[in-house]
Order: sequence, then C-alpha cells, then structure tokens
Amino acid sequence: MDKTTKQQQEQTKPQPARQSNLDAIVAYFESGIKSAEAPLALGIELEHIVLNNNLTPVGYSDDHGVAWLLHQLSKTYTRITQDDRGDILGVSRPSEAITIEPAAQLELSAGPFTSLTKADECFNAFEDEVNAILSPYNKHIVPVGYNPTAKARTLELIPKRRYQFMNMYLSERDTDGPCMMRGSASTQISIDYTSVADCLRKIRIAFALVPILSLMCDNAPIYEGKPRDHFMMRTSMWEHVDPDRCGLVTGALDPDFTLRKYAEYVLDTPAILVPCTQNSWCYDDRTFGEIYAERTMTQAEVEHALSMFFTDVRLKTYIEIRPADSMPIPYVIAYAALIKGLFYSPANLDALEALFTSVGKDDFLAAKKALMQKGYEANVYGKPVSELCDTIISLAKTALTDEDKSYLEPLAQLVKQRKTLAETSEFNQ
Repeated sequence: MDKTTKQQQEQTKPQPARQSNLDAIVAYFESGIKSAEAPLALGIELEHIVLNNNLTPVGYSDDHGVAWLLHQLSKTYTRITQDDRGDILGVSRPSEAITIEPAAQLELSAGPFTSLTKADECFNAFEDEVNAILSPYNKHIVPVGYNPTAKARTLELIPKRRYQFMNMYLSERDTDGPCMMRGSASTQISIDYTSVADCLRKIRIAFALVPILSLMCDNAPIYEGKPRDHFMMRTSMWEHVDPDRCGLVTGALDPDFTLRKYAEYVLDTPAILVPCTQNSWCYDDRTFGEIYAERTMTQAEVEHALSMFFTDVRLKTYIEIRPADSMPIPYVIAYAALIKGLFYSPANLDALEALFTSVGKDDFLAAKKALMQKGYEANVYGKPVSELCDTIISLAKTALTDEDKSYLEPLAQLVKQRKTLAETSEFNQ
C-alpha cells in the first residue's frame, strides 16, 4: 500500500473529537482579539546569518560559534532555554527573545512595539551587542535573505530534535526544504486584530499584498553559493518546500473564508511531529485530525499545530506577515512603518480591500510568477506592479505621523528607484 492510499484510508476514519477540535482552534484564534481602543502595536522578528569575516559560515558548535555566542548573550538576556541534554537554544529578557533557526541563524523577536523609535533602538542595540562580542574573533552577523557563501546541505543542524524530524520529512516532500531550513533568513511583522471580521479582512489583504511585499523586501542575491537567476528567491524556495503547509492558506482569498475553514485546514494537514514525552518529540505523518481523533486538543497542542505551518501569512493570536527577506535595520523599521500605515488605518484597509477585491488564488499565484521573472517590470492583478507599489507607499504615508513617515523613507526610496536590496547588495557585486 502506498503512502497516498494509506493517508486516504486514515482520513476516512471517524474523528469523534473533530468538532471539539475545530472549536478549540477557533477559540484560540478568537482569544487573540484585542480591544479597538488598544495601542497599535507591532511584533518584529529579524533573523541574521552568522559569518566569519572571510564570509565562511559560523556553526552552532564551532569554536566561538553560535552556542558560545548565546552563552555570552545570557549575561544580559538572562533567561536561558536549553534542551533536555543541556544544549543552549535561546536566551531572553522581557519583550526580547533571541533564538536560533535550524542552521544557527540568529533571530531576535521583540515587541510588541507601539513606537517605531523604540523598535529601531532595540534592534540596533541587539546588533551592536552581538557584533561587539563577535568582532574580536573575526565574526559578524549579516541581515541577508540567504546564506551568501554556503550550500544549505553543508550547514550543521542545531541539536534540536524538532529540526531533525522536519529535515527528514521536508527532504522527502520537495527539493528546497533543507534550503529553507538551513540557508534562509527572514523579517516578519506581526499585527493585531480587533474582531473576527477584522482578522479575516486583514488576512485576506495581507495575502493579496504578499507578492508585492516580497518584491519590495527582496534581499537574497545569492542562492546555494551562486548568483540567483531570478527575482525573489525566497518566494521560489517556499514553492518547493511543502505544498501542504506553505504559501496560501487554502481558501483564504475566497469571500466566504472563515476561522473555522482555517481550523479545518490545520486539522487536515500532516503533523510531521507531535510532543510525546516531556521535552521530546515524535515523528508522525498522520494529520492533526487523525492524531487527535478521540480527544480535544489542549491549548499547547493547538499552539504546536499552528507552529508547523509556514504560510506567507500565518494566524496565531496575532497575524504574522512573513514574505520578507532579512534586511538591514533601516529597511526592517521602514517595512514595519509600511505595515503599520496600511493595516492600522481603517481608511487604508477599505482602500486595499477595494484595490484587491477580485484577487483570487490564481491571481495570487500568477503575481508571484510574474514578479519572479520580471521584478518591477511585471504586471500584477492587471496593473503595473510599480504603480501598485507607489500606491501602497502613498497610502501608508497618509496614516503615519511625521516621525513614522521618516522611518518609511528607506523603503520608499527603493520603490521610487525600482530597485531591490538584492540588486544593490554587497554580495551582488
């Protein structure tokens, strides 16, 4: 019996707890609803690649490598996360967490920020501290979308059991799972929602914007050790990771999409891994619905299930907007200003909803394809993408304070020049 037939048979088995599990996932989403009077806050995650000054990669277990770096950072980020064998996996302090991705990419997750000035100060302080630790050892961190010198499969996986299983599963699914895990680095912005309707509207608008944001935040000039052969390598890579859990949430661009349909999408996707004992994970290629067929998922199990999806926009108790490459801090804060201006203005949400009212799955996929081929010369959703980018920048400016508009300027200038960071990168010379 082949794997597909086995999965089909499993999916036909009764799931007595299915309705309660759908309820549990929807309730978790709804628990993220914020008051309409709450401050307009953003979460920001920025991943860096750690390099020697000769641009060779720095691994987790190297002398003065990333494990050593985390121990040094624990002097100021005093809360330490370790696995059951004592390997250090992250450090944190209130509102700031430093973690590592599968090949020891260094990530700072910080916020929520109501002030872009505070966000700018936070990320600059982080980079200054890390580079001050690394500099005496001829190492530094680089905000770039893909490792600029190494092939992904040559990079050491960190000692995190979850990543061992993910590497095994994704390696069988398509060609670029190991590349995504080991080679890539991203910028992610998280936003709040104030009702179910607000959540669904923001998800739909965010997905419609994904191809455009991907171009505006394109910063991956090198892929697998060679100059890339098209725009938006991040977009291309994610198309070849796992179609079950990447790209577009099934139905998210449809007018009748609901949180319950999102929950169905979650339950009907293979799990890859599930918690099985304290501090440990077990591989499981059944769907979440099959695994929890007989009982209702706990909140921790819901949270884990949602973390196993890597869609361009992801819902937890906030909305993650995920298509951007890692970028230098001025562009990260500019991107945050753009998202703030677009998503925290009711008038701009109305304008974007009208602009993208007819966008569906096929349009979304066609937009990605056109932009990868032609960049700023492409047409998207029936319009030149350059005009759409100008519109998006202009809309954001109408909703930002003068101070916040100044933070938007680096990205606005790139758009005005019809250039991407990848084209102007030091690694593209």
